[in-house]
Amino acid sequence: MNFLRGVMGGPSAGPQPSGADTIQKLCDRVASSTLLDDRRDAVRALKSLSKKYRLEVGIQAMEHLIHVLQTDRSDSEIIGYALDTLYNVISNDLEEEEQEENSTKQVDDLGSQFTEIFIKQQENVTLLLTLVEEFDFHVRWPGVKLLTSLLKQQGPQVQQIILVSPMGVSRLMDLLADSREVIRNDGVLLLQQLTKSNAAIQKIVAFENAFERLLDIITEEGNSDGGIVVEDCLLLLQNLLKNNNSNQNFFKEGSYIQRMKPWFEVGDDNCGWSAQKVTNLHLMLQLVRVLVSPTNPPGATSSCQKAMFHCGLLEQLCTILMATGVPADILTETINTVSEVIRGCQTNQDYFASVNAPSNPPRPAIVVLLMSMVNERQPFVLRCAVLYCFQCFLYKNQKGQGEIVSTLLPSTIDATGNSVSAGQLLCGGLFSTDSLSNWCAAVALAHALQENATLKEQLLRVQLATSIGNPPVSLLQQCTNILSQGSKVQTRVGLLMLLCTWLSNCSIAVTHFLHNPANVPFLTGQIAENLGEEEQLVQGLCALLLGISIYYNDNSLENYRKEKLKQLIEKRIGRENFIEKLGFISKHELYSRAAQKPQPSFSSPDHMMFDHEFTKLVKELEGVISKAIYKSSEEDKKEEEVKKTLEQHDNIVTHYKKVIREQDQELEELKQRINTLTSQNEQLQATVTQQVSQIQQHKDQYNLLKVQLGKDTQHHNSHGDTFQMNGIQTEEVSKLKEELEEWKNKHELLQGQLKEKDSVIEKLNSSQLEMGTTEQSSQTSKFGGLEHNNELQKELEMLRSQIQLQSAEISKLQMENQKLQVMNATADPMLGDSGGTAATSSELEGRLEQEIKELKSEVKALSEEKESLKQHLDSSSSTVAILQDEKSKLQREVAESKKEQDDLLVLLADQDQKISALKIKLKDLGVPVEDEDDTESGDQGDEDEDGDEEEQD
Repeated sequence: MNFLRGVMGGPSAGPQPSGADTIQKLCDRVASSTLLDDRRDAVRALKSLSKKYRLEVGIQAMEHLIHVLQTDRSDSEIIGYALDTLYNVISNDLEEEEQEENSTKQVDDLGSQFTEIFIKQQENVTLLLTLVEEFDFHVRWPGVKLLTSLLKQQGPQVQQIILVSPMGVSRLMDLLADSREVIRNDGVLLLQQLTKSNAAIQKIVAFENAFERLLDIITEEGNSDGGIVVEDCLLLLQNLLKNNNSNQNFFKEGSYIQRMKPWFEVGDDNCGWSAQKVTNLHLMLQLVRVLVSPTNPPGATSSCQKAMFHCGLLEQLCTILMATGVPADILTETINTVSEVIRGCQTNQDYFASVNAPSNPPRPAIVVLLMSMVNERQPFVLRCAVLYCFQCFLYKNQKGQGEIVSTLLPSTIDATGNSVSAGQLLCGGLFSTDSLSNWCAAVALAHALQENATLKEQLLRVQLATSIGNPPVSLLQQCTNILSQGSKVQTRVGLLMLLCTWLSNCSIAVTHFLHNPANVPFLTGQIAENLGEEEQLVQGLCALLLGISIYYNDNSLENYRKEKLKQLIEKRIGRENFIEKLGFISKHELYSRAAQKPQPSFSSPDHMMFDHEFTKLVKELEGVISKAIYKSSEEDKKEEEVKKTLEQHDNIVTHYKKVIREQDQELEELKQRINTLTSQNEQLQATVTQQVSQIQQHKDQYNLLKVQLGKDTQHHNSHGDTFQMNGIQTEEVSKLKEELEEWKNKHELLQGQLKEKDSVIEKLNSSQLEMGTTEQSSQTSKFGGLEHNNELQKELEMLRSQIQLQSAEISKLQMENQKLQVMNATADPMLGDSGGTAATSSELEGRLEQEIKELKSEVKALSEEKESLKQHLDSSSSTVAILQDEKSKLQREVAESKKEQDDLLVLLADQDQKISALKIKLKDLGVPVEDEDDTESGDQGDEDEDGDEEEQD
């Protein structure tokens, strides 16, 4: 309201233009007219005046226009005029075209304050969202433009209103599906403004299928060859994905990364790219970088990197990298994109190492890029991009670091000089006359040594030939020589960063550095001098290098032990002065810039001083070096002991980690073997099941053919047809005849064996009958033998039943033998007539061949039956042997029972004689004697008692 008072009562208020009265009359007409046509004409007139008299229309007519939107929704024409008028009042686009640069701020304030008036009532924005849903072009399009303008002027406030409106964002998402391209394209611009810096709205838009719709629009418009619409869609995609981990994960899980690959398909002729294509491709590369940015969570970045490799997107980017005719800014951005796609991902780094440039002979892409980095004629931004690519290639890549350092070692240098290696290029850049090449090569070599103590030791073996006739010097010595020669600040800063990285955490390298007696005096001299601001950075780095030489000193050199170096600092420099010079590094403005992000981004080559990874090293060592300077010798000893203990502990942990890693590998291999064996087992089981079914089918076919063969044989015997056979069939029949003769002989032999068994069985039967009579005679004296005999009879009955079964099988075999004899008899005349007749039908020959096959199968069946018969005979012979043993036992028992009966009869006869003699004596004495019947009964009772006693005995 203060703004309105200023407008109405300020210095600018004076004689109003003629249009002011007209605007007032039109506003009164809009407010008071009852006819819709009159109100429509008045709003149309306000629209025509709103561009020229923006301020007046905005002040006087805004309230009336909002009232029209609320009350006259049934008439699309008046609604369209009202929306257009509000857009002209609020938007700064038209005014900016007419205003000069000095009045731009005033124009911005005007649009912003009109917007503030409009959104003061949140119902106005909700009403506008409702109007945007209308399908009528004259309502929807102005509504979209007006809402976009409101978001431009007061973005956060309008975003909040839309966010709390029911289905507010979803209503706007329908604009992307509008078949009218004008509304669809302006809908993309609206969503751009809506999604700026608002993560909640970004998530809602993403889950409303925005990715799918935007990618479809980009494809329809021709990908990178499309127009401004593709650019707008890419900007909206960047808004949705940048710094939004949820949307990035949704984008990856939805397989939308795979749909980005066609964007980067370039042809052989890359000349004459339009400015729009360059812009589109630049935005596409930036979108890829958003997904793999080092600032993203490591897990999300890694998964996106793997997806880009598997879908071929990395390969496509490397193709652009090595293509010819690509514009310089696109090439630079492609190098940066490839850098972040491979950063920290071993698979992608290995692939990049295998990429070759299309040259003759082919050279690795890394070598070609390094050639550009050390070439001072290349653009500065391109050289920075190549350095970043090299740093990302070596980031957490010990394999790649080893390959780079190996190109510097004497055993791997190509003596022929036909090819240039990466190590040779780095050494050439390190000692060239261009200070930027010196710095880039030093930083690149430092990254090859980053967190790798083994390579730091190996690099000490590198020898350089400085000039003809002079002995070679080590790389370490050459770096210190250049430092002492007083080169440019940028060169010395690069070499000092390389030396600090090289010596840190490597006691052997510190010993080599201190072995040169000129190094320590040079460092103390540089630190002790009072130089200008430009040299303060060098002094700080010299202090850091000297501090590293103390902290990582193993006291192997007597003249440069820790204690002596600290005494030297105290005498020559002073501890406080040393700490102050060491602090120059972290206080430098360029240090703070480099510490922000890994990518080297500098406005000019002169600002290229610090590397991102080096800032981490400074942050780590600055405190420990300050403490080490003030420590006494006793504390140093204690610290050394603690270090040794920690080193031992680290070695043990490393050993166990190695063991665990090997065990994990073995487990993975075993799991793979188990999976392989499981799959093989499943395949074999399926094969066995299939073969079992095939065998069953073959059995069924065999049975069917066997039945058919029996029918065909009977028919053949009844008609007595003769067949003509060729030479091969005659041989088969002769072989079959011989086999039949063998079977006949075997059959006769089996019949003889059966007859022998029959005779043995008959003997057993006769002996069984004899034993039966013996049992009847001794029934009163031996009941146990009777039970045993009954068991023997049961076994004999079982044997008889087995013999009957065997005889049935033999009869069956004889019947089949007779059939074979009949078939053989029919085959003999065929053999005799084979030369007589010359032509028979092929059908009869086929039947004969089938009969021969069936005869072979019958022979095979007979052999199987022979084996079963042998088994039956063996079992019967074993049964006969058992029966013979039982028979002998029974015969012995019968003989014993007969002997006992004879003894009993003798005793009975003696007793009768004694009884008769006693009777005679009794009669002579006159004693009465019982009758004979009583005597017989008494005798019978005595005999029974005697029998019982014998049984008890």
